[in-house]
Amino acid sequence: MKWLQIHITVNQDQVDLTETLLMSLGAVSVTLDDAENQDLLEPLPGETPLWNKVIVTGIYQDDENDPIDTEKLEAFIHGQLPEAPIRSEELEDQVWERSWMDYYEPIQIGEKFWIVPEWLEPPEAGAVNIKLDPGLAFGTGNHASTFLCLQWLGKTDLKDKVVIDYGCGSGILGVAALLLGAKQVYATDIDPQAVLATQQNAELNSVLERLYVGLPEEFNTVFKGQQADVLVANILAGPLMALASEFSTLIKSEGEFALAGVIEEQVNDVSGVYSEYFDILDVEKREENWCRISGKRHQY
Repeated sequence: MKWLQIHITVNQDQVDLTETLLMSLGAVSVTLDDAENQDLLEPLPGETPLWNKVIVTGIYQDDENDPIDTEKLEAFIHGQLPEAPIRSEELEDQVWERSWMDYYEPIQIGEKFWIVPEWLEPPEAGAVNIKLDPGLAFGTGNHASTFLCLQWLGKTDLKDKVVIDYGCGSGILGVAALLLGAKQVYATDIDPQAVLATQQNAELNSVLERLYVGLPEEFNTVFKGQQADVLVANILAGPLMALASEFSTLIKSEGEFALAGVIEEQVNDVSGVYSEYFDILDVEKREENWCRISGKRHQY
């Protein structure tokens, strides 16, 4: 079976109309992509940011017994969106939902510390190898903020420590902490898909029995009255600043923390809020101005 892709470039305010139009014309799926290389940050809870110019792509089954009239389809779309550039292409059949697997390679975090896609063999069998399915949720090790947190965990003494992974995404940080010697990890995320992904990746790495993961309200109930030795949070500057006071109650006196998802211009603001409760000991920067802030809880 062949497939037809229709690519339409529209302004942000035309995206909903274009998606609805393509689906009404029989598209089996619709995807959105950036048309102008515009950077977007990971969204805040409840937000769905879009680029100013968006490529909306509809995929259609092109059955040889009932072939699509591409010219007629494009002409109809053009009648609804006369100013929008339209491009089409035919694609051969393949396993679309897993085709992205070809693009992932193991990522080295430290001298003996690797992130390894689950379908590949570890480059060093004797290293700390985190097996990961990158398709499950945010957090693969490729993003600078995730890499910075993994790098920090690799340099931190986690032996027999209790660790919180706040905003766990794929669970990569919590799983890494356990493989690096942590006694117990408590993970939480606002996205139910992230909770599932974390469970699956913990099971994949044989550490599920030492990891708890749940939505924030569940986490608050389970962790009530406890404190962690280490907290890592890879989210965004706004939520991080809002959570500073709460985080101060979750970490033991002189407990260690690392925050990421912060760009260089936001470091002073985030550090200023956290300095009420924490000693800021280090700021590390990686590509594209992403930064990690780390330190210790004030002694009390």
